[in-house]
Amino acid sequence: MFALLAILTVFLSPGYTILIVPFLVYSFHRAFLQLFIIAWVFRMRRVLQAYPWQLVRDMSYGLTKRTDVVGRQFGWFEFPNPARPEEKLPLVFSRHWGVGWWHRRMAPRAASELKAQIGVVWLAGDPRFIGVIAAPSVDGSMPRRLRFLHQQTPATGGLSLADWGATDDDIERGRRAGVRPA
Repeated sequence: MFALLAILTVFLSPGYTILIVPFLVYSFHRAFLQLFIIAWVFRMRRVLQAYPWQLVRDMSYGLTKRTDVVGRQFGWFEFPNPARPEEKLPLVFSRHWGVGWWHRRMAPRAASELKAQIGVVWLAGDPRFIGVIAAPSVDGSMPRRLRFLHQQTPATGGLSLADWGATDDDIERGRRAGVRPA
């Protein structure tokens, strides 16, 4: 990029600077953002190595603040507990980067066509710990628009992972995915 910039400055007239500078500013901005995103990408990779994809239908979601979730939250999905399917556990977006596509579809006033795009989602992970969510492709055959979700429900009243039905194997698999249970 720097070599290209040097060549352009030497061989092109100064009038072309107006055309080149916006692209340079945007590329530096995107490179700066990647420094913050790369850690989350590696966390998603660990989750995808530990858990297979599964299609989930008819889950609840929202943008409102949940009282049972601690910390920052920018939206949540409720998935069934693998040990007790009647129990629903929330997984939240804890970072705001890149969730605009999801927020437009999760909004209460969103058009039904947009909401239908997240009526069925791909999930890799365990709702008791951590997960990666993805929207299905147009034909529904593969996941796209991956986002990292994790559990932020506090351990109040002596609640433990065993109370959610997590076995030692589930906890070990969660550790391989990057979860550090207390």
